[in-house]
Amino acid sequence: MDANHKLYFSSLGFSSAGFLNLTPAEAYAESQKNAVILDVREEELTGYKQFDVPQTIFLPNTRIPEKYSELPLNVPLIIADSAGLRSKEAMIFLANKGYKNIANLAGGLVEWERDGLPLIINKNEKLDGSCVCQLKPRTK
Repeated sequence: MDANHKLYFSSLGFSSAGFLNLTPAEAYAESQKNAVILDVREEELTGYKQFDVPQTIFLPNTRIPEKYSELPLNVPLIIADSAGLRSKEAMIFLANKGYKNIANLAGGLVEWERDGLPLIINKNEKLDGSCVCQLKPRTK
């Protein structure tokens, strides 16, 4: 599987559990070329912070089985979520459906932000929660 990924992403990233993972810096650099960030966070998690890159596709992980065929096969996809956990599920699913030019964003949006990479922040949509995995819209 990694050999297929390396066709597009060349010598980038590192392999874990049979999948190619890109660091946030690598993912950002590829997004400035022609790679697309596939944000698989659930809809309620995308309003506050979004990746500020030329091309992002929002497709919640729970909707991938019904909508994956709408994703481009000929464009490299970097699968991203909040912390890099649910994106692995999307990677497995897409790989099983024949997607080869895919890579996981290691650490997800949390690591992206920690590395100071560009974000779109809507303060009106700030989230609340005790950990990243439990983020939800903030209530007053």
